Amino acid sequence: MLLIFPPLAKACEPPAGITRLAGSLRKNNQQCTLWDANIESQLYFLSQPQTLADTWSKRAYKNVRQNIASLRDPELYSNIDRYQRAVRDTNRTLSQSCSVPGITISLADYQDTQLSPHESTDLLFAAKEYQDNIFFPFFRERLPQLLEGQKDKWIGISLNYLSQALPTFALAGFIKKQYPTYKLIVGGGLITSWMRSPLWTNPFTDLFDTLIAGPGEEALLKIMNSHPSPKYAPPDFTDLPLDDYLAPGFILPYNASTGCYWNRCSFCPEKAEGSPYKKLSSEQVLQDLQELTTKHTPRLIHFLDNAVAPSLMKKIIQQPINTDWYGFARISPELSDPIFCKQLRQSGCVLLKLGIESGSQQVLDAMDKGINLESVEKALSALHKAGIATYVYLLFGTPAENLAEAQKTLDFTVRNGEKINFLNLAVFNLPLNSEERHSLQVHGFSHGDLGLYSDFSHPKGWDRKAVRQFLNNEFKTQPTIRRILQQDPPFFTSNHAPFMIPSTMEAQL
Repeated sequence: MLLIFPPLAKACEPPAGITRLAGSLRKNNQQCTLWDANIESQLYFLSQPQTLADTWSKRAYKNVRQNIASLRDPELYSNIDRYQRAVRDTNRTLSQSCSVPGITISLADYQDTQLSPHESTDLLFAAKEYQDNIFFPFFRERLPQLLEGQKDKWIGISLNYLSQALPTFALAGFIKKQYPTYKLIVGGGLITSWMRSPLWTNPFTDLFDTLIAGPGEEALLKIMNSHPSPKYAPPDFTDLPLDDYLAPGFILPYNASTGCYWNRCSFCPEKAEGSPYKKLSSEQVLQDLQELTTKHTPRLIHFLDNAVAPSLMKKIIQQPINTDWYGFARISPELSDPIFCKQLRQSGCVLLKLGIESGSQQVLDAMDKGINLESVEKALSALHKAGIATYVYLLFGTPAENLAEAQKTLDFTVRNGEKINFLNLAVFNLPLNSEERHSLQVHGFSHGDLGLYSDFSHPKGWDRKAVRQFLNNEFKTQPTIRRILQQDPPFFTSNHAPFMIPSTMEAQL
């Protein structure tokens, strides 16, 4: 089986989904080959000759090899100005490599003004007219090399992000036309969200032979007639170009769990989709990481969990994995304890991503976040003193919020500004099958037939336009907040943030 991670997404670490599938398949005596078409296609575009007119594009193209090499060098990350210039110049070269009207690509996104990833008819059109997709020359050159000598006629595609949707369907259309004997399977985060939508009816029966929602290990083994009791295995990175990613060393992505152990936040798509919480034992996690770090010597471990469980943190403190790590965490009593945070830093934790969402206790209670602001401020202080950086996520425009509550979030952020290293600001989207829909005036659905969110009239008149005006004119202009936002790595955001922390770099240089 050929397992594909398609373009376009951030290319700073290997794709976790297909490496988990590879581990499972190979452990159960099934052969597979991995193709990260995302990193390969970006490097392909960055290497293509370009005819350029403006000074910036000429400079960026001239220095593209040096900039790519710099992004793989830890020293670059100690100088924010040099880092930002290297990233923006590399992005300029990538974006200029696409001269198709209506198409924009970047190091983190793919946009098409003519076709929408939310419309099934547009996706099927992209499949039918696959030769018009900007990635087609790359697909046409690379895919025959990968399929040569393949005995099993299965191809699996991991579709996780909207930015991958149109390229994925173009690739699927190409495969269907040129390799009709192969059976196509598609899964991944975006496919899961579509299939768990209350509006879902499969419009892709003529293109894909099988669609898989949720984790795909057991489903793939069943398709390939493997043993009914599959053996567990950690992810397998064989076949992937681990030295090619745009990061200062190998970042090891790892899932200790799927779903969320809290699973009560009213705004959360995971809850709306009914995603169950499943986790590996802490002993299994440490065994996996010991095996993987011995084999690959990563610079950094990226826990992909919705929230790293406190029980796992305690186990890592007891048995350190001797590699720096970061990931999402919920504000818990443990994180309010300075001694625990110091031990966590000693275990290798360099950064935690924290979904704080709001600086208003009323809003937090309304969304059933399960945290209080006093404990949040204690945690931020304890983490800061321990030397663990924080990447704080804030959410505006929820049904319980109004301007006054949003200003409380501003005040909270300024008050704790010295303890916050990075910020992510988001505007609320109402999931289609959210329980909150029943208490709101919902009118239509966002985007097309594959849209994942509902439009609604905000009960307090705090609509998206008002929220954006507040963010742009008041929140982002506050000096403390502006300083924090300026530290955010462009395009790569939280994926590169751990490398911007001086203590992390000292351990690497």
